[in-house]
Amino acid sequence: MRKNPYDDHEVFDEINVVPMLDLAWNLLIVFMIVVTASVQGISVNLPKASAAASKVKATTKAITITAEGTMYLDSFPVTFAELENRLMQYKAVDPNFPVVVRGDEKIAYKNVIAVLDLLQKLEITQIALVTQKLVK
Repeated sequence: MRKNPYDDHEVFDEINVVPMLDLAWNLLIVFMIVVTASVQGISVNLPKASAAASKVKATTKAITITAEGTMYLDSFPVTFAELENRLMQYKAVDPNFPVVVRGDEKIAYKNVIAVLDLLQKLEITQIALVTQKLVK
């Protein structure tokens, strides 16, 4: 009688984990590459919450937009054209001065975008958007 080739089953008492480790290693490498590629080029200076006094430089200019839409530069009310003129003057004195933009939560998003567009047009690169810490 002929022997059936499918009857020769060997029992293995060990598991070959090499393919599983290769897969895990490759997934780890891909994950590291994707994470670094997606974060690369984004430079953000996050504020630090503390009880210590603020270390904001005196040259930092604050642009504030109230809920009514009034715009202030440092604590003086300005129109959009006046804001542009003053920022150009500050840029002529110090090309790398930082600007802080504070907008009320009730204002239209387009008002903040208009200020950010103006800062980009004037090539002001040190910009911070001020928010409050969410308390849960």
